[in-house]
Formats: sequence, C-alpha cells, structure tokens
Amino acid sequence: MCTSIIEVVRAEGMAKREDEWFPLSHSVVAYDHARHAQLGDVITLDFINVALEPGARAGIELTLEAAIELRAALNRAISAAEYEEAEVRGKGAKSAMTAAIDRAA
Repeated sequence: MCTSIIEVVRAEGMAKREDEWFPLSHSVVAYDHARHAQLGDVITLDFINVALEPGARAGIELTLEAAIELRAALNRAISAAEYEEAEVRGKGAKSAMTAAIDRAA
C-alpha cells in the first residue's frame, strides 16, 4: 500500500554521486515501501537537482527509528550552529535560542 506521504523543499548545497559532486535544487522526504533496502516501509531522503539529468540524485532509505534518531541529531546540530552563529554575529545566544524554541513550537 502506498502511503502518499511526501514533502518537497528547496535545497541549497551539494551532493555526491560516484566521483562527482553536483549542486542541489530540492530535497524530497517520503515514507513508502523500500526500493533497495531489505525493509518494509522506510523514510526516503532524495537530494536532487531538477535542472540536471535524472541521475543527479543522492538517495537514502532509513528505518523509521533511524530517521527519528537522525532528526534528533539534526535538531541538536542546528541548535548548536544557530547558537554559534548568534555569537559570531554579536546578536547574543538568547535570540538564537528563542528563535529555535519558536520554530519548534
């Protein structure tokens, strides 16, 4: 059964396929049947550039549990990075932490 759970967002960065790096345009997050992993339903992450050929893609299939752990790690890293950026820009840590809390709410 297809879940039809899919989110597409703009992405700015780079991804690697084989020996080549390519610029990203979008990230796709979905929950559906695994295509490659020997698992049931998985969270898939696809990092793509829609202006390039279909092979301009880096894909990942994660169990739901692994995706939850990844989300927590991303949240911790993003919070720490926002704190660091606030300190570097002289805006003070409180504003970055407040922004992070507001986004989480």
